[in-house]
Amino acid sequence: MSDSTVTRPHPDFRTPGRAARELELKRSEYDLAVHLGRVRTVPDEGGGGHRVARAEIERLRADPGFPETLRKRVLAVGTREGAALLGVAPTRFTRLARLGLIVPVTFYLNRYRAVVWLYLADELTQFAAERSNAFLLSGRTPEALRSRLAAGVDLRARNWRGRHLGFLCRRAEGPWQRAGALAALLDPLQVSQIVKDPYERSHLNRFRPGPPGHSTPGTPAAHLVEKIATASDPDEIAWLRADLARTLEEARAAQPAPRPAPKPVPAPPTGPPDPPGLPGRPTRGLLSRLRRRGG
Repeated sequence: MSDSTVTRPHPDFRTPGRAARELELKRSEYDLAVHLGRVRTVPDEGGGGHRVARAEIERLRADPGFPETLRKRVLAVGTREGAALLGVAPTRFTRLARLGLIVPVTFYLNRYRAVVWLYLADELTQFAAERSNAFLLSGRTPEALRSRLAAGVDLRARNWRGRHLGFLCRRAEGPWQRAGALAALLDPLQVSQIVKDPYERSHLNRFRPGPPGHSTPGTPAAHLVEKIATASDPDEIAWLRADLARTLEEARAAQPAPRPAPKPVPAPPTGPPDPPGLPGRPTRGLLSRLRRRGG
């Protein structure tokens, strides 16, 4: 193959790996920065995901505090580090997270397949600095909140899904992509009840992102990630279904789902009709007998 036929990356754009190196970020930090909109990306025209413009790299590197400032903005911490930032015990921190008062930004599964939630350090610092939150960080937890905890409330997964949906919708380039983002948080059965047309479902699935993370499909870890990424609360499901139905109307109006071309209808014959034969007897046999008699 000659050099003229080799496809090379455009010099004005960076692949995710190269962008992470030039921004002096770990790949996990880079992915989170993109997720949060700290690093702006553009779609790859070749269909290879998203890339970063060189101008965006230069903008971020021109910050006087680079790279420490950027790293600080994407620093994610677990329960123990988060509790230290709030000045509370880890058990109180977990209660605040279960109540939805602090929202996880991402998660991972440890070697025991336990879910480890991570939180933005910047957001925790702001939460601790707000005077209105002081009663949550010390003293006895209010009775209304304690009763919710006793009832088993845990909004961590739901709040993460809401945050993740915002990320997917920001990257969507049109109504079909937005519909795919909504469908990604619903069970396939829920989607099939809304999108009854098989051609529309097939088209929608092209824009449906897979679950986050890098788990091998079909493994217990992948099933757990899929469970976390799928809406489970009835009111959450109802809201997603309504939004998906509305977004699909917009998608149909903008560009209907492709369908196979209809089969051509054969044209009627244009010549004179064949002479009819006797009922139950082939015409060829009748003509043969007439010729023999004539002879």
